[in-house]
Amino acid sequence: MSLVVRAVFLTLFVTGLATGCAEDVEVETGYQPQLEMHDFMGWVLDPLADVIWSSAGTITTFEGVQDLAPTTQEGWDGVRNAAATIAEIGNVLQIPGYSQGEDWNEYAQGLTRTGMLLIEAAEQKNDQQVFDYGGQLYNVCVACHQLYMLPADEDDHED
Repeated sequence: MSLVVRAVFLTLFVTGLATGCAEDVEVETGYQPQLEMHDFMGWVLDPLADVIWSSAGTITTFEGVQDLAPTTQEGWDGVRNAAATIAEIGNVLQIPGYSQGEDWNEYAQGLTRTGMLLIEAAEQKNDQQVFDYGGQLYNVCVACHQLYMLPADEDDHED
């Protein structure tokens, strides 16, 4: 890139910063949840849990047995990345706006602990541990749902 082109980009960048700073734009700082809990779970946590659950165990059909464990580094990285995000979601669920009390925080901490175990299992490419910790993840989710998730009919028709 020529010196002239760099100078033009730098000028545009600095001008953009100055213009952005000069405008009277109110920027909110601090923590504020952006999603309703139902959407947070459905759009953020559930897809990650599905990565874990679809990466462990076997499926038996008439055609034979299909092993679900990743077969490439990219596949194992996907499991690790999902596990890392699940671990951090456990932290997010404990901050104001999402936390619903002491029991809730225990379940959230269970997500974090299980996520960390899943990271280690993925790093070691240990499909049996991914399967086992995937079961533990399922148990944490089900236990929380039994206490906090409203049946669909109650959730949709509050009086």
